[in-house]
Amino acid sequence: MPPPIPSRAPRGTPLYVHLPFCAAKCHYCDFFSVADEGQDLEGMIDAILAEAHVRAPHAPRTVFLGGGTPSLLPIPLLRRLLDGLEQVTAFRDHAVEVTAECNPESLDGEKARALLDLGVGRLSIGLQSLDDDILRLFGRVHDAAMGLCAYEAARDAGAPNVNVDMIHSAPGLPTRTWREHLRRILDLEPDHLSAYTLTFEEQTRFRTWLEQGRIERQAEEVELLQFAITREACSAAGLEAYEISNHARPGRECRHNLVYWHGEPYVGIGPSAASKLGHQRMGNLRAIPAYLGAIERSGTAIDWLEELSPVRRLAETWWLGLRLSEGVDPARARASAGFEGAGEDPALAEAERLVERGHLERVGERYRLTPRGLPVADAVARTFLTRLH
Repeated sequence: MPPPIPSRAPRGTPLYVHLPFCAAKCHYCDFFSVADEGQDLEGMIDAILAEAHVRAPHAPRTVFLGGGTPSLLPIPLLRRLLDGLEQVTAFRDHAVEVTAECNPESLDGEKARALLDLGVGRLSIGLQSLDDDILRLFGRVHDAAMGLCAYEAARDAGAPNVNVDMIHSAPGLPTRTWREHLRRILDLEPDHLSAYTLTFEEQTRFRTWLEQGRIERQAEEVELLQFAITREACSAAGLEAYEISNHARPGRECRHNLVYWHGEPYVGIGPSAASKLGHQRMGNLRAIPAYLGAIERSGTAIDWLEELSPVRRLAETWWLGLRLSEGVDPARARASAGFEGAGEDPALAEAERLVERGHLERVGERYRLTPRGLPVADAVARTFLTRLH
């Protein structure tokens, strides 16, 4: 059994709420989600609210409804969930940002207005592609026209902050097509664009198909070209890259996700949701029956809990922080990791080694990726995990 955990997260701690239901499981997705058909949606909402009573913070600084597909919930269940969270946390008067992830098949004008009325201010819409063949390959249940209609529904409802999710480097996607699709999305003037390189994660259908030779990933030079085109086009449209895959208008960065990249505390509720409190990390059970049963018995569903060593925490702080365009301040990284007084900072020697290789540069007190390091950012950042012990 894991050690006991505090009954409530500290006041102001950012809150993540995981809704595990989708219309269908996407072929590239490794998040915990299941098709909603035959599932007890009301029972899940009641369980999440029961967990919130035990663990959710008062006055969270940010709230993020993720999944899964939160917009899939019928309006009465969205009201039950968000009114229930309000009773427990008073988020409506305190959160500076409240995000709900939405998919086009479940976001129309009525749903968008309901989300806004219930306290959500940021809608993150998973368009993923404007090519219907690619969308079918991804396992999406919407087409491109439906995606564009969902975006317009969000704007017409008065959403003050809209993000669009897109994926580049899909198998067989020509670079000229990606460039055209990107132009069409940017012409919509979203406040934020998340543009991810397609990955083939373990235990996904895409990974199985890749290993079976049923699909082929794009050549590395194509991935890098589509990545570069994305950054250039977004910058020209006024959306600067503040993180490897995330671009925003000034002041519209996703404040909740910045919590993760800065290594700050947060609490997650719902099946599979992770939390970071102090120097402990923990995660909930990753199965719906087990989660529901645990909540019914005790109000919590913690499956694992760990506390890393100070040097490991420091390595992870650099690994996450280098994703940001602002880079990493070593003093802030040590403070965040609780490394102060733990001896000489081993991350500095590694950072200097990467400066010599041309992958990092020093700007004032910070280290950040260079243009040479940016295309291989994951590998550069990962060296802190592999070399710091």
